[in-house]
Amino acid sequence: MGTFVPFSRDQSFLLPPDLKDWLPEDDLAHFIVAAVERVPLDAFQAKVTASGKAQYHPRLMLALLVYCYANGVFSSRRIERATHRDLGVRFVAANLHPDHDTIAAFRRANRAAFEAAFLRVLLLAREAGLLRVGTVAIDGTKLDANASKIRSVRYDRAKELRAKLAADIAALTARAETADAEDAPDPQALPKEIARREALKAKLDAACARLEAEARAEADAARPAYEARKAAFDAKRGRRGRPPKPPGDDPPPERQSNLTDPDSALMRRSDAHEYRQAYNAQAVVCAEGSQLILATGIAATTADAPGFAAAVLGMEATIGLPSTVLADTGFASAPAVAALEARGIEPLVAIGRTQPHRPYDFRPPPRPKKERRICEPWRIAMKAKLQTDHAKALYARRKQTVEPAFGIIKSAMGFVRFRLRGIHNVAAEWTLAALAYNCRRLHRLRTA
Repeated sequence: MGTFVPFSRDQSFLLPPDLKDWLPEDDLAHFIVAAVERVPLDAFQAKVTASGKAQYHPRLMLALLVYCYANGVFSSRRIERATHRDLGVRFVAANLHPDHDTIAAFRRANRAAFEAAFLRVLLLAREAGLLRVGTVAIDGTKLDANASKIRSVRYDRAKELRAKLAADIAALTARAETADAEDAPDPQALPKEIARREALKAKLDAACARLEAEARAEADAARPAYEARKAAFDAKRGRRGRPPKPPGDDPPPERQSNLTDPDSALMRRSDAHEYRQAYNAQAVVCAEGSQLILATGIAATTADAPGFAAAVLGMEATIGLPSTVLADTGFASAPAVAALEARGIEPLVAIGRTQPHRPYDFRPPPRPKKERRICEPWRIAMKAKLQTDHAKALYARRKQTVEPAFGIIKSAMGFVRFRLRGIHNVAAEWTLAALAYNCRRLHRLRTA
């Protein structure tokens, strides 16, 4: 029989324990606590009155969220439980135990604090000589929304359901009035049924109103182009063909809206994947070796191009503008490229297919397609630029910078689904996730 280390679960501490002795000196918790101390207090949403129950310090709450996100704990209830069970979380929380409602409320209300801490970590990396803003890469990834796709309803189906619910509510109301007159044994049963249907009808009314407002906005945006085409059509002589169709104010019947999170949308990663209720989370990543996320963005559409220029130019107010931007073909946009070039930034955007078929791929080779004809001058110039050795060497950094960052966030950290709803709250949570990733990455760079 071997010799075992004696133990006793009834042994009491002779002296109060030091929380710092629970963790090694190079643990991520120490780095996060030190980084959060740099965030100014005016960046937090906190009560200013001295009355009532004392609140938890906002720096403690921020450090708690960042450390938990960096270690794959995202639910407010699990964070509360971790303050009792996890040594690292217990150290960051200073042996305090905020309840899940407090954690959830702090996460919803402190987007400005997340952005301030995000910038402080980047400035800390620059001070340490680990960050140099030169070449950056931008990309987007699909992350599930806190909503189910079966809660999405088409515009035509929503109108049908509204009419059916209105008829059912009227019938149930008549039955309730009859039951009241006859002193039915359970007079509360029908009012509950009515209230449930009225709540569903209110959600459908709101969904139809949103879709109709979006359709009117799209029609107003398309009306100048329609007027120009109509004027050109009226100026023609002889055979003029069909007149241009005016933009409609009504949404298409197949247009959908989600009743749980209206800002999210049905998306899929590629043609080989299924549709999911998701957001398009974008990130600008340093391609100079640090792989730190320099800027974030959220879109409720699968298209990457609309937020391309805004995401990069927004860095001017934070960490500074880069010299070169690497992007795949989804970011190909003439206005975005022109806006970046006007600010002295060199965009390298892929034109067409960038990944050739591998000679020993397990999948059968795809059917040959007719090469797309490129007519736009900026696309022709971009394609010629990407054929140079210098551009090829720079563009090769894209897949080894932004793709690993998304892989760590989704696989190592386990962040694949948002906990908040609404694009404003989702943008705040995406900043929090990027902040947690940067803390992990910067801590690894400092200890390497």
